[in-house]
Amino acid sequence: MSVLSAPYFHDEAAAFAKLESVIWPEGPVCPHCGNREKVYAIKANPDQRVRHGLKKCGACRKQFTVKVGTVFEHGRIPLYKMLQAVYLMCSSKKGVSSKQLERTLEVTYKTAWFLAHRIREAMRCGELDVPFGTGGGAVEADETFIGREPGIAKKAGGYSHKRKVLALVDRDTKRVRSMVVDDLKPATLAPILSENIAKEARLMTDEAGHYRNLGKAFASHESVSHKADEYVRGDVTTNTVEGYFSVFKKGMRGVYQHCAKHHLHRYLAEFDFRYNEREANGVDDRARTDTALSGIVGKRLTYRRADT
Repeated sequence: MSVLSAPYFHDEAAAFAKLESVIWPEGPVCPHCGNREKVYAIKANPDQRVRHGLKKCGACRKQFTVKVGTVFEHGRIPLYKMLQAVYLMCSSKKGVSSKQLERTLEVTYKTAWFLAHRIREAMRCGELDVPFGTGGGAVEADETFIGREPGIAKKAGGYSHKRKVLALVDRDTKRVRSMVVDDLKPATLAPILSENIAKEARLMTDEAGHYRNLGKAFASHESVSHKADEYVRGDVTTNTVEGYFSVFKKGMRGVYQHCAKHHLHRYLAEFDFRYNEREANGVDDRARTDTALSGIVGKRLTYRRADT
């Protein structure tokens, strides 16, 4: 039986119960004052309409639901449809377009687009708990180009007109971290590498010149020469990070097709999340969905901010 047949994908009360079990595993917590002791569920009276999941804090006396203080706050569509969207985006390797969400959820395109960005915000991770390569592990670094920078003319053989994406992959933890960069100058990349990679790491790149001096900041820097058709030498390779780029580009070109530069970091967060929470790391679709849901807390995204 498909997981999409679960009650919380079709019933609003069950959807609230599901989200509460993920966000409040030890019981309700007031998002206004943090009180855990005295929180009461408000039950509907025959002559009074009460929202699903509505609760009242015995300390500050304010009402709330599990959506308050999350990216789902003020959501105008049923919660069970939001949960369907989270599952679809988490279980689709290359993503789900807003048009597909519009048809599947039977909502407007504007609603589907904004909901997808809310979910990407939930997928976004913060600072690294441990830098990549801690303990002397191998870290692959590479860049790719996608889309076109507005107002920059195309030059033969150059990439100045392209948007630049840098990605780092920790081979030991099988995790990726990618970001949009303005350029590939050593001065731009140096602080990014030093912040995300441990000093004792083995840095592995291709033959790009901007890594030549940057590699001196780490225990070792080894590279392969793609121009000489060298892709693997012992355990020196960038094939892992290039495999991530392959999925990313297939999704961006085949599913999403168009992406403004100011939204690109959100799409990267989505692809990073699915890569880091993939089956190779012991995470199935259901667990991946629960992890995404647990990331909705403490994040807000208004439509105005999502569109800028």
